[in-house]
Amino acid sequence: MSTARRARGRGHDDTEHDEPDERWAVSYADMVTVLMCLFIVLYAVSVVDETKYEQLKNGLAAAFGQSQTVGGGDLTEGLVIPPDLLVDDGVRDVAVRAAHEVDAMQRLQQQITDALAAQGLQDTVDFVIDERGLKIGLVGAETFFADNRADLTAKADAVLDLVGDVLSAAGNPISIEGHADHRAAAAPYDSNWELSSSRATKVARFLVEHEGIAGSRVQAVGFSDQRPLVDGDSAEALAANRRVDIVVESTEQEQVRGLIPGLVSAGSGG
Repeated sequence: MSTARRARGRGHDDTEHDEPDERWAVSYADMVTVLMCLFIVLYAVSVVDETKYEQLKNGLAAAFGQSQTVGGGDLTEGLVIPPDLLVDDGVRDVAVRAAHEVDAMQRLQQQITDALAAQGLQDTVDFVIDERGLKIGLVGAETFFADNRADLTAKADAVLDLVGDVLSAAGNPISIEGHADHRAAAAPYDSNWELSSSRATKVARFLVEHEGIAGSRVQAVGFSDQRPLVDGDSAEALAANRRVDIVVESTEQEQVRGLIPGLVSAGSGG
């Protein structure tokens, strides 16, 4: 009996081992699925197609529980990063730095505006923030210079004294840019190049000698009549083109500065 039982037992065990173990198929199927997904992704990203790129990006974002974006990533208030920049490492850092630079320039603009307004001189300058930085335009040629002259008026001294107080603490490089209207220069200037350069130099000297701004931060350049703001021969056009701009230059990298105009435009609603 014992021998029979052992025989039956061996037969029973042999039957169990003769059946194929297919548990490996589950793991194999998972591996094949993962490989298929990998090749689909590789194929999709190898085709330069912004629409497919957006669909793939949003599909992966949804799969991983992240928010989707349309037309680029809105990484900072009012600033949409183009889709081609979304693949760059550190793009979020670039966008944030651009926003911080705009904030810094706007604070500087507000400080100058407040200082001038306290003396009733707020209408003597205008401002533009762009990829270069903050441009402070000295408005109204007669306010700052007599016709065909580079000597600063008493009102110009008052305005530059207030502007210089703010700029002395800023630390940014400053470009002083002189301009002239299209009429031919007269004595003591041989051309509008000398006239515009002399006006820029007068402003630069005032900021350095009277406001204590380091000369290493300042440059003066004349553009003659080559960069008019307004076309025509009217008194308004001539006065607008006869000007000096004080540019507080941004020290950020080019990639950061390139985002500033779009951010300023979005912030102003236009």
